[in-house]
Amino acid sequence: MDTNPTMESVHSQSAHSPPEKGVGKAKSKKPPLKKAKKPVLKRKRRLTSEVWNYFDILDKPKKENDPDNENDPENHDDDENDPKNSDDVIVDNEPEKCKCKKCGQVYLSDSKYGTGNLKHHLLVCLKNQTMDIGQMLISKNGALQVGKFNPDRFRKLLVHAVVRHDLPLSFVEYEGVRNIFTYLNPEAHSISNRTVMTAILSLHEKEYRTPGRNLRTLPGRVCLTSDLWTSIATDGYMSLTAHFIDANWVLHKRLLNFLYMPPPYSGVALKEKVYDLLGKWGIENKLFSFTLDNASANDLLVDLLKNHLNLNGALVDEGSCFRIRCCAHILNLVVQVGLKEIDVVVDKIRECVKYMKGSQARKQKLLECVAQYSLDSKRGLRQDVPTRWNSTCLMLASAIYYRRAFCQLQLSDSNFKHCPSQEEWGRAKKICQFLKVFYDATCIFWGSKYPTSNLHFPKVCAIQFLLNMEMNSTDPFMRRMASQMMVKFDKYWSEHSMILAIVVIFDPRFKF
Repeated sequence: MDTNPTMESVHSQSAHSPPEKGVGKAKSKKPPLKKAKKPVLKRKRRLTSEVWNYFDILDKPKKENDPDNENDPENHDDDENDPKNSDDVIVDNEPEKCKCKKCGQVYLSDSKYGTGNLKHHLLVCLKNQTMDIGQMLISKNGALQVGKFNPDRFRKLLVHAVVRHDLPLSFVEYEGVRNIFTYLNPEAHSISNRTVMTAILSLHEKEYRTPGRNLRTLPGRVCLTSDLWTSIATDGYMSLTAHFIDANWVLHKRLLNFLYMPPPYSGVALKEKVYDLLGKWGIENKLFSFTLDNASANDLLVDLLKNHLNLNGALVDEGSCFRIRCCAHILNLVVQVGLKEIDVVVDKIRECVKYMKGSQARKQKLLECVAQYSLDSKRGLRQDVPTRWNSTCLMLASAIYYRRAFCQLQLSDSNFKHCPSQEEWGRAKKICQFLKVFYDATCIFWGSKYPTSNLHFPKVCAIQFLLNMEMNSTDPFMRRMASQMMVKFDKYWSEHSMILAIVVIFDPRFKF
């Protein structure tokens, strides 16, 4: 059956346009409309990846209808089930998003984006990882959190530990150490000792450049100390240390060089080596003093180096304060002369200590004697090193404390034949009290974390006063020992250093 096109146009116009004025009721009647179809909803995709256990899919945002267009017939429909009749309208072109259940980070989750970004987030999410407590770190607010493992940072810390604690290079290859690293984090791959050696060399090159820049920009001057050392293989080594105060008035000590020194160890060879090192550090024009021991080669070293530096006017007052003799070394020479007078007493006490430390049974017998006289057994006996007089002083002090136990043990042990007599014990006690002054002064001169120039003059004067007093003593033994020590004292300190005496004036503790 043919359809009238004119009637179709009329019906179409009446369905979508308001009725015109003057039109009759027959024309204004609306024909029945077909019921609107419900929108076809897409089937929700199935989430199969494991990442969705850690993410929540967010609802799409909704857009509110415009109230100004409520009277517009184009914005209305007769079907109550049409979603356009609701207050909000879902924005279809908005991409789907998801949120991390742990930290709340939002990511795109449409299928066209994949899950690669979500998997990457799981690796770096601080609140999602649940490793061993050994991997936990304390955050600023006091809460526990886990940091991402950094292999480069792990390697640097391991190399610094080897250097700081003087560990062997093979430390990183120990099976037990590698098991610990693997337990703490499976990503901590082991490294070889050759890798550690390469990293240490790189670290040395980096640290080598930093002090050089700091020394060249110092507002003040640098004081140097140097010493020679011979290894068991009879190889010679030389050390060069710098002491300086930075712009913030903080005292620093830096070991500049520790290097192999081939023979000959003459003053000329030492001068060439030291001046070459100063040139590499760029501090040849910033020196104030050079502290060395009293070897004859060092005297020639200082004279040659001072003349060379004075050519450029690099020293203060033409180097009158440049040479400083090592005070601890001079005290060692002075005390060694005095110890020759008591070699018999010292040898007997040394043999007593060795005898007691020879077996556990002897130690037990000594402890019984110590308990009999109600002495403190925790103090213990100190065994000395013959080349270090300060250890000899400590040995004498510990043996004198247990002298009554030694005498008691001599009565019960027939093999103990090195116990000193009462006269020798009295002599050892006087010597110990006498050497205590030198020991305290040496400990002060050895300090490296505080200035010692202001402490030199008072301590040296106190030692000189003590020697003069013992030279006038009524005890012939002490008088003879002090006289021989005074000869060695006058050899090096007959004239006090003027610069070290001036330093005392600036110390407020000596203001009277």
